[in-house]
Amino acid sequence: MNGLTGDRPFCFWFGSIDPHRPYRKGSGVQSGKNPADVVLPPFLPDAPEVRNDLLDYYVEIERFDRHVGEILDLLADRQCLDDTIVVVTSDNGMPFPRGKTNLYDHGSRMPLAVRWGPSTLGGRILDDFVTLTDLAPTFLEAAGVSAPAQLTGHSLLPLLQSNKSGRIDSRRDRVFLGRERHGWNRDPNVGYPSRSVRTQAYQYIRNFAPERWPAFDTDPSPTKDFLLQNKTADQVHPFFKLWFDRRGSEELYDLKQDPAQINNLIDRPEYAEVKQRLAQELNDYLKRTRDPRAEGQGDSFDKYRYYSQPTGNQKWFKQFQKELGN
Repeated sequence: MNGLTGDRPFCFWFGSIDPHRPYRKGSGVQSGKNPADVVLPPFLPDAPEVRNDLLDYYVEIERFDRHVGEILDLLADRQCLDDTIVVVTSDNGMPFPRGKTNLYDHGSRMPLAVRWGPSTLGGRILDDFVTLTDLAPTFLEAAGVSAPAQLTGHSLLPLLQSNKSGRIDSRRDRVFLGRERHGWNRDPNVGYPSRSVRTQAYQYIRNFAPERWPAFDTDPSPTKDFLLQNKTADQVHPFFKLWFDRRGSEELYDLKQDPAQINNLIDRPEYAEVKQRLAQELNDYLKRTRDPRAEGQGDSFDKYRYYSQPTGNQKWFKQFQKELGN
């Protein structure tokens, strides 16, 4: 291999800050994008402030894509592109209300593109569920190194090197998700603990502290400001409630009928069997993995030392506590 470092193996991590907030306001329109072309997620109101915020988000994504293209060009110039596993992904979903810091798809489902030259067959659509915990064992297996027992993920090489489409591994028919504290947003400094099991057809979520308000972890943004400033307006209030209101201890969504996970079906009798089955699967998984939330020690998550500074969300947290009387 005539690689970046001669014939020696190498590892390079490009940790971009795009499309992390804050964005340059108005950059989307300035780049020639049209707010009318924005496809709004069904959980956000149709308003110029929201459309323009999404356009600014698109600009950041495009800049990240350009940087990835430059990296691929460099690998090609050094004649090592086809020998290199290239993985492109993110660390969370879109930084908008009901997106990032939530277990819904717009918060937890992330892009994942993998390229490994002739070692992988493209043009296939796979239905297997994977998570970022699978990346470390993938890299280790590709390098001929045994994965340590403490790694919880599983190598993706069987999927990458297969020539089949659909579901390759029958065991990859669901994924388990979790949420705790994200930033110093509440007063006191506690999170919004949730766990979830997501299958092809349904998502079941258990909220361990439903008495808390779920929305305080959302990044500052023009969209968030618009929801706060217009929360009583008839056309905005339903979206504000969807983002801000308490959510109950359980949530269930039929993803075929409701891919945006808006209508909670947890109390619908026709979904009772699905609810019971997924709740038991989640409970079994939490016990098997010794999750503190399943062992009565979940409060330990709220007691870990936090090294960053408060985010400023406490100000409007206290404001809403006062408005809501609790």
